[in-house]
Amino acid sequence: MATGKVIGVNLSRQKGMKKTNIGSGYLIADYGLQGDAHAGTIRQVSFFMVERAKKLAGTLGIPFQPGDFAENITVQGINLEGIKVGVRFLVGEAIVEVTQIGKPDDEPSVSSFPKPTPLKTEGIYCRVVKSGWVKIGDWVTIIT
Repeated sequence: MATGKVIGVNLSRQKGMKKTNIGSGYLIADYGLQGDAHAGTIRQVSFFMVERAKKLAGTLGIPFQPGDFAENITVQGINLEGIKVGVRFLVGEAIVEVTQIGKPDDEPSVSSFPKPTPLKTEGIYCRVVKSGWVKIGDWVTIIT
């Protein structure tokens, strides 16, 4: 499916922490989610599918809330598996472009949540192409 919905807009002021679902946020072009620790880095905004997050949480025997796996935008109903670098999404008012899938294995990862860390292997990292607001309930649509 090429369309889904935002169910979490999550940020943390420190890297390696669970993120808090704030309900809405502003994505700034070539920067990221305003107020998030990863804004201004190479991985400006991260996306993760709620379907995958719930399955993983169930396997680990833990409850799940958006942001628990350190993702900025939690989405539902859009299949991001197999997405390619360069693909663009319209998310709320903003446009983002996929720049990376997962993180290199040799990159240090300090986190406050149980292993495995799914963003390390299957997180979708994007740069913000067009600034705009994003909130729970907004559509996420693959546009290229």
